[in-house]
Amino acid sequence: MTQTPAPTSQRGDGPVTVAITRRVRPEDELLMRAWADAGTSMASHFPGFLGSGWVRPSTGSIDWHMLYRFDGPESLATWQESTERNRWLTAGSNLVEDTRVEHRTGIEGWFDEPTERAVDDLAPATPPAPPRWKQMVVIWLAFFPTSLALGYLFAPFSGDWPAWARVLLSTVTATPLMTYLILPKVTRLFQPWLTRTRT
Repeated sequence: MTQTPAPTSQRGDGPVTVAITRRVRPEDELLMRAWADAGTSMASHFPGFLGSGWVRPSTGSIDWHMLYRFDGPESLATWQESTERNRWLTAGSNLVEDTRVEHRTGIEGWFDEPTERAVDDLAPATPPAPPRWKQMVVIWLAFFPTSLALGYLFAPFSGDWPAWARVLLSTVTATPLMTYLILPKVTRLFQPWLTRTRT
């Protein structure tokens, strides 16, 4: 089994979800479940652990999509670089084979949209992504005041610049602000509205 590499250094304090596709032989399914439960139990004792679970494309599939989530890159790195995790991975080396590893953070993590149905009774399904029109409203609410503030901020010394230079300065400044600071805060602020469903 290929061990999941620790993430590269990232800025920001937003949650990070790691999705791993693991291949499991049918005869090893029960052992794999016990091994996965042991990993979840260990990870839950590490700071910043937010939860984990798994989904399966269909009954009898040998591919299992496993996810775990930490509150930020530093907490994730502490878990991924730990002796406990390395020993746990070694113990499962004959049970599972990693075929894909994906980290979701920054822009990708604003609105999580599951693609499979959760089947693990011990791990609740990820809530559905909010409607796209709600996502659009929240992004606009973050983007408009940011663009307006940067326009006023840069106006005194960029008024004579060509349009492309003003746009370049604005986007180079706005992109990291939106990704790592403003959008995470705005989405947390509007989370009750984003996840509200009609009854």
